[in-house]
Amino acid sequence: MTDAHHPKFAKLIDFLVRIPAIETNDTPSRGIGAGQEDGDWWVKFSIDIDHDLAWHTVQELGAVLNYLSLDERLGSVFKPVSPPPYLNGGPEDFLSWVIEAPDELRPGTLADLLEDRLPKPIENEAAWYGEAEEDDEEEDLEPDADDVDDDDEGPFGTLDD
Repeated sequence: MTDAHHPKFAKLIDFLVRIPAIETNDTPSRGIGAGQEDGDWWVKFSIDIDHDLAWHTVQELGAVLNYLSLDERLGSVFKPVSPPPYLNGGPEDFLSWVIEAPDELRPGTLADLLEDRLPKPIENEAAWYGEAEEDDEEEDLEPDADDVDDDDEGPFGTLDD
């Protein structure tokens, strides 16, 4: 629900607000700015610097948006932006992050690229630390050695058949 933004930003903003360390609020913009100017577009947001995943978020977004590959750059830029600290205050209140890209790289396309390359599921904080979410179905695929009965028949009968 990105009513405060142009519809072309909806998919990217909907993705960004799912990242645990991204700060949001209850306003129609959800605390995220977006716009376009001179053939480029931008999305501006804040990262909760006290969140455990703050630097993981910066690192992951920077890796994909600035250096997806040495041979193939996306054309996007991810960087910090701030008014002069001596006039306003510290990073907890005035440090923001911006994604900038040319119009040729659509925000929805960038959202797809981020979703493909960032931890999955994006909302799961453990995934950001490289810990896979355990699936109950996968846990039961192989029985423990203690649970195996030598007299059990397999799918094709016993070995003695």
